[in-house]
Amino acid sequence: MLYINGEWKPSITGNTIEVFNPATGKLIDKVAAGGREETIEAIESAKAAFKKWKKAPAQERGMYLAQISAKMREKADEIAETITLEMGKPLPDAKREVLGAINYVDWYGEEAKRVYGETIPASQPDKQLMVLRQPIGVTAAITPWNFPASMITRKIAPAIAAGCTVVLKPAPSTSISAIKVFECFHEAGLPKGVANLILGPAEEIGPELTQHPDVRKLTFTGSTAVGKKLLRDSADTVKKVSMELGGHAPLIVFEDADIDAAVKGVLLTKFKNSGQTCISTNRVYVAESIANAFSQKLAQKVSGLKVGDGIENGIDIGPLINERALEKVESHVEDALQHNGEILCGGKRYVDNVPNGHFYEPTVINYANDDMKIAREETFGPVAPIFTFKDEEEIVKRANHDRYGLAAYCFTKDLGRGHRMMQELEYGIVGINDPAPIVTQAPFGGMKESGMGREGGKSGIMEYLEEKFVSIHTGK
Repeated sequence: MLYINGEWKPSITGNTIEVFNPATGKLIDKVAAGGREETIEAIESAKAAFKKWKKAPAQERGMYLAQISAKMREKADEIAETITLEMGKPLPDAKREVLGAINYVDWYGEEAKRVYGETIPASQPDKQLMVLRQPIGVTAAITPWNFPASMITRKIAPAIAAGCTVVLKPAPSTSISAIKVFECFHEAGLPKGVANLILGPAEEIGPELTQHPDVRKLTFTGSTAVGKKLLRDSADTVKKVSMELGGHAPLIVFEDADIDAAVKGVLLTKFKNSGQTCISTNRVYVAESIANAFSQKLAQKVSGLKVGDGIENGIDIGPLINERALEKVESHVEDALQHNGEILCGGKRYVDNVPNGHFYEPTVINYANDDMKIAREETFGPVAPIFTFKDEEEIVKRANHDRYGLAAYCFTKDLGRGHRMMQELEYGIVGINDPAPIVTQAPFGGMKESGMGREGGKSGIMEYLEEKFVSIHTGK
């Protein structure tokens, strides 16, 4: 069902989206597929609601977010199970995602009360200068399948807190997860039109979200190629945009690093979510003097990861989202072998007891080099290529990607080196001896073609506000 103006509705045409379980290939359910007319209706609903919502006191907006948070906690297990069925991540990881999604709702429920204006010292005695921060208006949000709950709340919670109204288009493959989250919005009593859900094909919904003049803000998480198209399509109406796009994260292990900690860092940054995150490590750079010891330890650990349906107990690696994703991973591994790479573990489809699933064995490739596709393109799968380097100057040049700049990781015991890497790595997020730097209260976003704008922390709510300068001539 679609959710427009506070009501659950079927699509006008009766069209549906089929949602499949990537672990089994089985149909989970069919959901309504809206199009152009429903999108326009949702935008008009959001526009009408904005007139009142923008004037709602911050405490009131925060109260609604607190009620949404409470509903999500009640349904946390149900939402997590839906995520695992739809996109495959192991159930414990799905539960952590839901808690993260709730944290964003909690954070911005409080942050609503901290949207402060400014007074500015005037240049003349008969003037008073001030800056107001006001909600930008109707917001279009487009979210991906790899974090189908947390990406929704990371966008919608700050928008609602700022006083904006929202039209959300989630990824079709995780439509049911979006419905589960919106059930919480509905049950929390969020006023009609403040949050609207449109499910359906991008080719029908996208043009309305980007070209409609009443949509004043567009926020998107997804591939760089799609982000560029959305930017072009939004240009005619000069929308404010936030883009969280692709990444190609390096993880650097210096000779003085704690090898066990660095191996654990690769396991967390590369193999969680089956490598299907924008901040996943794509290139593992290891100092030549410790490369052999590191690669053997990593391969040993990766060989012990359990592959299977994420709904089962003890699973570490779930399926890839679809056949196309699986084929891309295969092509990267095949290309690495053609460029003299050596497979230390994995390296092929995983079919044991899951003949219809989209599984790939967790893989470590030794002797990776810069001629490989995997050195340039985002793999989005459970494959860790190990490159070697000689010194700090060399690795800074190689680690800084010419296009991407989302996340980077560095392991070293040298405090000075850690500070230098923090400065020199051209990425929006840098973890020094920390493979899990993402927290609700800090900004998330990238540089270069990895995007613009930030989500999370106080920066996240600013993306939904306009600054208005007011100069008052007092007359005396």
